[in-house]
Amino acid sequence: MTQPFLKTDGLYIGNEWVAPASGDKEEVINPATEEVIGLAPLGGPAEVEAALASAREAFDSGPWPTMSAKERAAKLQELHGALLARAAEIQNLIIAEAGATQILAQTLQFGIPMQHMQYFINACQREPAMPLPVEVTPSPAGTKVLGAGVKVREPVGVVSAITPYNFPFFLNISKIAPALAMGNAVVLKPSPYTPFEALIIAEVAAEIGLPKGVLNVVTGGKEVGEALTTDDRIDLITFTGSDSVGSAIMGQAAPGLKRVLLELGGKSALIVREDADLHQAAMAGLMGFTIHCGQGCALTTRHLVHNSVREQYVQTLAGMAAHVKVGNPSDAETGMGPLIRAVQRDRVEHYVELGRDSGATLVAGGKRPEGLTKGFFYEPTLFDNVDNKSQIAQDEIFGPVGVVIGYDTDDEAVALANDSKYGLSAGVFSADVGLAYEMALRLKTGGVSINGGSGKMSSHAPFGGIKRSGIGREYGEEGLDEYTNLKAISFHGG
Repeated sequence: MTQPFLKTDGLYIGNEWVAPASGDKEEVINPATEEVIGLAPLGGPAEVEAALASAREAFDSGPWPTMSAKERAAKLQELHGALLARAAEIQNLIIAEAGATQILAQTLQFGIPMQHMQYFINACQREPAMPLPVEVTPSPAGTKVLGAGVKVREPVGVVSAITPYNFPFFLNISKIAPALAMGNAVVLKPSPYTPFEALIIAEVAAEIGLPKGVLNVVTGGKEVGEALTTDDRIDLITFTGSDSVGSAIMGQAAPGLKRVLLELGGKSALIVREDADLHQAAMAGLMGFTIHCGQGCALTTRHLVHNSVREQYVQTLAGMAAHVKVGNPSDAETGMGPLIRAVQRDRVEHYVELGRDSGATLVAGGKRPEGLTKGFFYEPTLFDNVDNKSQIAQDEIFGPVGVVIGYDTDDEAVALANDSKYGLSAGVFSADVGLAYEMALRLKTGGVSINGGSGKMSSHAPFGGIKRSGIGREYGEEGLDEYTNLKAISFHGG
């Protein structure tokens, strides 16, 4: 595959490509081949300062926040169309930079975020002022006052958006689109592993003439991230990543009382009742730890299976896992690509050893695939007889490792599912859909799918978690509202 994106002129700040003051660049590698696909400019303090000044000026003095929602939507529609026009290029970049398979790059990593973006473009044009109830109040003069009011939503200001490596284009769009739609200015910091999927969005924004300073992209490491969570010019921080980093960001935001929108980790439970369609449940279970090599926050990696069907479920799932083709995601027949880097594969191997040491039964995988000497690959790995208190059942591994835990009653299943520091998502498989719904109501998570859910990730559905899975919601009207301040205006009606 040819190198998909090699623009290295600089970072995108104030609608200009600015070379880093340090002159530093960082190699970006293909995790499937370990080949360098390009050199990304590496930002530092000077570039953060320039980007924040640009964004602050764009919000405080520029036209973007004062434009009508219809005008902003029209410009974002141009951006949407221009991104769609480069779909093949972006999808190839997703494969090469993030290690996504072809089908994943086309659908969940590109198609779904573009769907979300279109939703935000449409939804931001809703009625700007919502009426409050009309009320009659006695006055001291003995007359009655007719009072009324409205509530309006206004942009927050400058948004610092920090995104991870697993779904970079998806998450870049999912933060940029609602923030811009509601009139904010954005400084985007991508993962150092996947900077090109942010820079290519900036390139398209420059092509369509997004107003100056409205979107800025700065790469870099920890010092750049800390600057983008502590500076007084930032009004809101939106971050997707681990709960440990999310906790640190909350601490950094606290002195300035900055708003935070945190979409963090998960160890989501898939409950398989005794009356479930085991083939369909196992298919969902397989995807729960093999999609994108298990590098997804909402994946159901903890399978709670009724003991009467557990053996059959495990055999079915292990058989399916054996047929997953692991390899270079540029091959259309590949079912699972690599982990992002060697350090992440080391983490997976560490947890597999912890699983063995805990007394769990290794049913499938547990090693690097034979014949793949390059790339950060690991086999789909399944444990049975897992203790819900063990580390492999409680920690987010972020790799292709699924664990099976048996249960005997619905109450026990719900208790096991809720016995987690996370609360992002969950699933229930049962022929009794009404009972599954009642179980879903008892699960302490931000979302639950029943028998596989609606078939796609709906842009209308708010997404996010509770406990250590985060604060706030993305997508849906709630996702738009996160990027606004709410104001009430009252007046005499007559």
